[in-house]
Amino acid sequence: MASLALTSAVNLRLRPTPSQKPRISITQSLHFTQTSVKSTNLGKSLNLGGKRLNLEKSRRVIVKASASASSSPAIVPQQQPPWQGAAMKPLIASIATGVILWFIPAPAGVTKNAWQLLAIFLATIVGIITQPLPLGAVALMGLGACVLTKTLTFAAAFSAFGDPIPWLIALAFFFARGFIKTGLGNRIAYQFVKLFGSSSLGLGYSLVFSEALLAPAIPSVSARAGGIFLPLVKSLCVACGSNAGDGTEHKLGSWLMLTCFQTSVISSSMFLTAMAANPLSANLTLSTINQTIGWMDWAKAAIVPGLVSLIVVPLLLYIIYPPTVKSSPDAPRLAKERLEKMGPMSKNEIIMAVTLLLTVGLWVFGGALKVDAVTAAILGLSVLLVTGVVTWKECLGEAVAWDTLTWFAALIAMAGYLNKYGLISWFSETVVKVVGGLGLSWQLSFGILVLLYFYSHYFFASGAAHIGAMFTAFLSVASALGTPPYLGALVLSFLSNLMGGITHYGIGSAPVFYGANYVPLAKWWGYGFVCSVVNLLIWLGVGGIWWKAIGLW
Repeated sequence: MASLALTSAVNLRLRPTPSQKPRISITQSLHFTQTSVKSTNLGKSLNLGGKRLNLEKSRRVIVKASASASSSPAIVPQQQPPWQGAAMKPLIASIATGVILWFIPAPAGVTKNAWQLLAIFLATIVGIITQPLPLGAVALMGLGACVLTKTLTFAAAFSAFGDPIPWLIALAFFFARGFIKTGLGNRIAYQFVKLFGSSSLGLGYSLVFSEALLAPAIPSVSARAGGIFLPLVKSLCVACGSNAGDGTEHKLGSWLMLTCFQTSVISSSMFLTAMAANPLSANLTLSTINQTIGWMDWAKAAIVPGLVSLIVVPLLLYIIYPPTVKSSPDAPRLAKERLEKMGPMSKNEIIMAVTLLLTVGLWVFGGALKVDAVTAAILGLSVLLVTGVVTWKECLGEAVAWDTLTWFAALIAMAGYLNKYGLISWFSETVVKVVGGLGLSWQLSFGILVLLYFYSHYFFASGAAHIGAMFTAFLSVASALGTPPYLGALVLSFLSNLMGGITHYGIGSAPVFYGANYVPLAKWWGYGFVCSVVNLLIWLGVGGIWWKAIGLW
């Protein structure tokens, strides 16, 4: 009976009723084991009718039940949340770069402040390339290091946040938001697809030459890229099912973004009024060699190599970085159907279109009206905010715009103070002495100067800053070594635009297109270098033949 009672107790403990789920906690299992031991001890002292209970069997039942109960997983250990901080290896590489350079003695002629700022600048560039944190965070840490080490004052470190170019780029993202939100971007994108969309290459060329046609009328490459073509290209990518961040970037967006960026530096080099810093090159030419570069002189010299580059570069990128969707014969028909389904323009589309025309008009005629590009963009955004086409909450939600503003302003500040501290002038003078002492022909000497001038742009976040720091010195040396002065001035002027394509911060259109997040940073720099080599071959090769034909040398 005792054995029966004990076995019944086990069964009652372990078997749930039909309406219950079998739940045994760790506490219950422990209590059950203790009870089982007590029952076992009690059973040892029982003897019914001279027959000893089969205690071993009872013990086996009890131990089995206890083990079964205690093995039930009642508490699941919580998983540790993933690490939200910096990627440590890239962070260490960035810091190590700065620390090593910091403790290397500064060369003769370079001040301590200039050398320390160079160490922080290069550490920041390494961090931007390897990305232990988002770009804005890396740049902000770089500025913090400048202030902490007393290399720059707070006012100096954050001085570029008052520069109009980073703000113009941020405003371009807000315009893009309205362009897409209202549907105007899709409408224009479908029109492009309807006309040119049977192939990705045809679509790309239509955008490339549209931007080149607008270049002489809009003297800000940031405004052209951000205010007009970024919204249009994003809308085209979305319309073709190519979105940033979801694995469909390579369908069309990656190639199209990179192509539009690389050709924007070409179109900027083709006309005197296509980039804000081009008149600075013309002014420095006048003061250095006392010769004037007129609008037609510039366009005549640049038109042949420029057109060749505009044809070759998109095709080159199409081969080495191709879109996965290359041909879509049904795209024009589908685009036409989408346009019919969209119907007439909505009120918000009309407001967006009128605002865009107003802004572009101010960009074109701003010189005569004394309205600069960023002021025109602020006026346009104000119209969109007042009419509710874009809300301020939506502007605050444009994280890429604020991130781009932060890192671009930080690089402009550091690069600007490298120039103010005399590092760039020291570099120019050193190059001049070395190249001048080689005793080469003027063609070879000029070729070396061109390469040094071009690729030193890795240290600049602004074409105007580069021109202001190095143009005069390099033109003077080239002329002294026998280079025809007017030819040297034109070539350096053209390259002052083309060199912007090597990084994601070297010219105003770079952060605009890079910020769309279709192209990884490593590929952006890699293909930028490839395109730079091709552009140099075209402009110095084909261009050299053309310049000979028109009598420049």
